[in-house]
Amino acid sequence: MTTKKKIKTSKDLALYCSKLALDKKAFNVILMDITPWHTLNDYVLICSALSSVHAQTIIDTIRENLKKEANLHPLGLEGYAQGNWILLDYNDVIIHVFYEYVREFYDLENLWHDAPRLKIPKSYYKKIYATK
Repeated sequence: MTTKKKIKTSKDLALYCSKLALDKKAFNVILMDITPWHTLNDYVLICSALSSVHAQTIIDTIRENLKKEANLHPLGLEGYAQGNWILLDYNDVIIHVFYEYVREFYDLENLWHDAPRLKIPKSYYKKIYATK
């Protein structure tokens, strides 16, 4: 028996998506609150991947978990086949997964440079190297 994830707000959804991305080793993860500037979306999650397969894996993990845990389905998915910039639209939350060089070129963070960054809980980050 699976337990459904309690996602009550768009902020909960955004934070959960950031956790799922980090679980698949996304890096340079930024979560922005864009409610003051945008009427359709509340949050933007931007992260980087090491390859197109890595980007697709991050997106697949988010889609599968949101479907299974919260019965949520995306409104749109773009760029999946190429994998260098994948956009996943959950209406209140937009997720961008980039190759780092593509991310630097388009510089989406600069579009919302005044947007507050949400603090992602430290517990979402996995330790990469074990210490003795």
